[in-house]
Amino acid sequence: MDALLIVGRILFGALFVMSGIAHFAKLEMMTGYAKYKKLPAAKLGVILSGLFFLLGGIYIVIGLWVDLGALLIAVTVILAALIFHNFWKETDANTKQTEQMAFNKDLALGGAALILFVLVATGHVTDFGAHVGTLSFFNK
Repeated sequence: MDALLIVGRILFGALFVMSGIAHFAKLEMMTGYAKYKKLPAAKLGVILSGLFFLLGGIYIVIGLWVDLGALLIAVTVILAALIFHNFWKETDANTKQTEQMAFNKDLALGGAALILFVLVATGHVTDFGAHVGTLSFFNK
């Protein structure tokens, strides 16, 4: 089971590492989309969300401060769902369906990250497979 925990941790975290890298590699394109969605301080928002994804993903992958990494990811994806994927405002059926799928995906990922946060921060998970340091930032 330890091997499955490590694989799951790496797969979950790697998704956000790659997303964080994409935020910086495609900064101008993502800033344009954030402006289109009327996000105030769009470029700063893209930079912060990219940083939260990158750090959160790295923390989870290497097993250092997994709870902090999960919290960074949870906050970011839940906000992204509400700000960027507001399907209820769409009138085109295809766009509405696409946005609803993205909204649901972000909420599911946010929910998984919140579960991970609680399990690690409360001490219910103290060993998450091989890791480089303490698993918890909040539970000292």
